[in-house]
Formats: sequence, C-alpha cells, structure tokens
Amino acid sequence: MTTEIRVPALGESVVEATVGQWLKQAGDAVAADEPLVELETDKVTVEVPAPSAGVLSEIVVKAGDTVEVGALLGSIAEGEGAAATPRPSAEKAEPPAAPQAAPQTPAAQPAEAPIALVREPHIREEIAPTSMPPSPAAKKLLAETGLSAGEVAGSGRRGQILKGDVISAAAQTLRETPRAPKAHAPHRAPVAPDDEAREERVRMTRLRQTIAKRLKDAQDTAAMLTTFNDVDMSAIMELRAEYRANFEKRHGVKLGFMGFFVKACVQALKDIPAVNAEIDGDDIVYKNYYHVGVAVGTERGLVVPVIRDADRMSLADIEAAITDFGIRAREGKLGLQEMQGGTFTISNGGIYGSMLSTPILNAPQSGILGMHRIEDRPVVRDGEIVARPMMYLALSYDHRIVDGKEAVTFLVNVKDSLENPARLILDL
Repeated sequence: MTTEIRVPALGESVVEATVGQWLKQAGDAVAADEPLVELETDKVTVEVPAPSAGVLSEIVVKAGDTVEVGALLGSIAEGEGAAATPRPSAEKAEPPAAPQAAPQTPAAQPAEAPIALVREPHIREEIAPTSMPPSPAAKKLLAETGLSAGEVAGSGRRGQILKGDVISAAAQTLRETPRAPKAHAPHRAPVAPDDEAREERVRMTRLRQTIAKRLKDAQDTAAMLTTFNDVDMSAIMELRAEYRANFEKRHGVKLGFMGFFVKACVQALKDIPAVNAEIDGDDIVYKNYYHVGVAVGTERGLVVPVIRDADRMSLADIEAAITDFGIRAREGKLGLQEMQGGTFTISNGGIYGSMLSTPILNAPQSGILGMHRIEDRPVVRDGEIVARPMMYLALSYDHRIVDGKEAVTFLVNVKDSLENPARLILDL
C-alpha cells in the first residue's frame, strides 16, 4: 500500500510553489510527520511532512520545479528502510503485453502536429498513434512535457501508452534535441567567452523573484519620497544600560532598541494617520489598528513578519515577538499569516553597518522607517560642541496620500519619543 505526498494548502491567495530541496532520498525510511521536502512560496519556505511512516518509494518532482496546491510530490510505501524501489503503478499491474512490432512508418501528415518538449528547433520522426488512449498518469505527463501521443510508442496492452513510455520518450527527446546558442538577456552586455566560463548562473528563488517584483512595483506605482532626520540615542542607551539586566531577568528577553522604535512609531502613527493608511482605487483606507512589520534578513532574502496590535503590547511583549520572529525567520519556519496584513514597516540597516539609505515602500503601505547605525558625532548642546551617539532616520512615504508636512511631523514625533523615553511610558 502506498500513501501519496501532495502539496498542502499554502495560504490565502497562494496557489503554487517551487520545490526547494528534498530532505530525503528515494529508498530512505521516514517517520510520520518527518520533514520530506521544502517548498518555496512567494513569502516563506514550507516543509512538507511525511503523511505516514514507511519508505520514500517515489519522488515525482525535482528541485526547481513549480507545483500547484494539491499536486503529487511523491509517495511512501509501507515497510522499513530498504533499497529504493519505484512505486508500482496501476498500469504495471496489467498482464504483460505481447511483444510489440517495430513502430509503424509515420503518416505523411499526422492529424495533430506534435508539440516539442523544448522550444528549440529539431527534427523528430513521428510514431503512429495507437487506438488505445493513454493511461491517466501518462496523459498527465504528456501534458506536462509537451509531448503528443503520436510521439510515444506504447508498451501497454494494445499499444496503450503508459507513464514509463512517456518518461523514456521525454529523455530521448532531450538527448536528440540540439542545443541552441545561449542568448543573452536584452539588458545584458555581451560577455567575453573566457569571462563567461568563470561566471556562475543561479536561478532566482521564488522568494527573491517576488521581492524583486514587489519592490519594482512599489517604485512604479507609488509617488515615493524620503525625508530624513537624526536622533540622539543617549537617553535610550542610558536607559538600556541601567535596566537591561533586570529587564532580562524579569521578562526572559533582552532589552533591545527595536522595541523602543516600534513604540515610538505607533505613537506617531496615531498622530499622523495618513502614514498608517493605503490607497484602494479612488479611496483612502485609514487603519485604526497598528500592525507593524519588522524586516528580517535571511539567507533566502528579506522577510517582514508582522507584530499585530503593537499598540496593545508592552515593551517586553514586543521584544519577545521580535526575537521569536528573528529565530524562526532564519530557520525558515515563519507562517504566511505572520507576514500578512502589516500597516507600517520598520527596516534596520544599521545592524549591517548602513549609515544612510532610502528604504522602498512595502506596498500597499504608505510608510516605512529606515534605521541606521549609531555612531558618535559632534553636535551642539547648550552652545557647546559635544559627542553624542547619533542615528540617521529615513522615512519613505507615498506622497499621493502623505503630504510633506505630515511626513516631517511624523519623523519629528518619532525623534522626540526616542530622545525622551518618558513620553512612551506616559503616552504623551
């Protein structure tokens, strides 16, 4: 008995994914709920667990393939670890077919022109069609490979085309197809042959493709503008130094900078609601809730988990949520629902050493705050030049709904809250 492994539901509006890597190989023993394969969606990497214990008997799709929700990934056979054996298919259970004669001479003009497996010119002889329709599995594979029934010799009863016949024909087609010269992308300058030999071409992950598309769409759609300010971090740093140990002992989480920034931004969003809004057609939708996204860099790309109802959370709750998001983001264990519905985003390039940047909007949001590195710089205080730990802040906003005055006021509000942390405690 075999159990099928299929693509699970991936979340709202997500209908397909890319196969990342198989964590098990055909023939490996697997336990129930053990991760088998990683699927990359537009937002996260999802691990598909084994639906039952047994032996991974068949892998249907390979890394890099695109699969839809419900598609077959492979199958598990009952039993314990053994040598890899292909899953017995329904077609193979039929009585053996009589030896087949050599393929007939193709008709001069077949009723239906074959579809090439790859989009490159090649010459291939046609095989006379059989009177028996292909098996269901073979029919599905014919559609996936682009082969027509007339191009495949059937080995089943009365010449029926089986799944194995399609696989063999597809492999043969690839061997016979001449490779066309590699074409350069229209935007790419010609590369010398000796330089090209030293290049490495890697296909973009689905997450990276989505990041690229969303960022470019944001630039093309929004009237994006960035305003800057700087903030003296002395008060926050002194507060952290004095209470860090007690805070961690009491709440079990470290006292970082991000919690203060989330609190300061929520306060500013309440005062400047346009920065917490979005455009929907001809309407402006004002969000009377504060779901703050915190950008997290991972090996696979940038993800933005969302702290929901941040205005109702304590500083300790926010820090705990950020720590948890960071750990799970790097492990690829964030859920889709945890990265949807944000109303405002904070991105901290300072952890990588960035001094200044202009962050791109996380559409359809109308505002994003960029944090940067803290460094001692000379400033004037009470008529004297002194060194202070300063940070540049950058607010990128959609000028279609946020006026310059509102953007500057928002950023000054954030600055004042960080330089006077008592405002955050007293909700001033």
